[in-house]
Amino acid sequence: MKQLLLDIDAEHPHTLDTFVVGQNAEAAHLLRLFAQRQSSSYGERAVYLWGEAGAGKSHLLQALAFDAAARYIPADAPLEAFEYSPGINLYLLDDCQQIPAEAQIAAFNLFNQVKEHQAFFIAVGALPPAILDVREDLRTRLGWGLIYQLHGLTDEDKIAALEGTVAARGITIPAGVLPYLITHFRRDMPSLSAMVETLVTVSLETKRPITLHLLREVMQLQNSYAN
Repeated sequence: MKQLLLDIDAEHPHTLDTFVVGQNAEAAHLLRLFAQRQSSSYGERAVYLWGEAGAGKSHLLQALAFDAAARYIPADAPLEAFEYSPGINLYLLDDCQQIPAEAQIAAFNLFNQVKEHQAFFIAVGALPPAILDVREDLRTRLGWGLIYQLHGLTDEDKIAALEGTVAARGITIPAGVLPYLITHFRRDMPSLSAMVETLVTVSLETKRPITLHLLREVMQLQNSYAN
């Protein structure tokens, strides 16, 4: 069975389709519009997203960053990354609460240029813009557009998402298996999804039904594989 185990820590491409919406339907819809370079129903082209770690902020930015006309800007990016470019019409600013003082000036100028050229701007942070520990002018700019709090998934959301993934393949996971998984394994969705994928693969290849016993066996082997 060991050769069937997948690398739980392997990087998988993030897309808008793999983002589990949960309570964030309105924000997810807006980002799909921005991905198509369509403004919101209010005509807004800038949005600030905030929320706790694991809410999906980086997932969303990385999904949008695959667009050739988009630029992902981490907080510690060199100053030239904050310069406006005519060929880029979507700017993605990550971890706003960590932007160094010098780069905050550049971020302020970039926001103004993006607005002037009617491009699109998405910024994310751990806190709402009103209480970000950044320059007042940048804090004000970040609050000019739409603001959404991204809410983390509940356990029920996670179970529903995982069930939906395997159901699309015509597979049913018995009650009790997924609740056990999310309380005895890593709680982030990428890790949970990878483990469920491993479980399904082992079940199909070994022709064993998915049971709590099989899950425990796979988890034990995965732990030994990781070590």
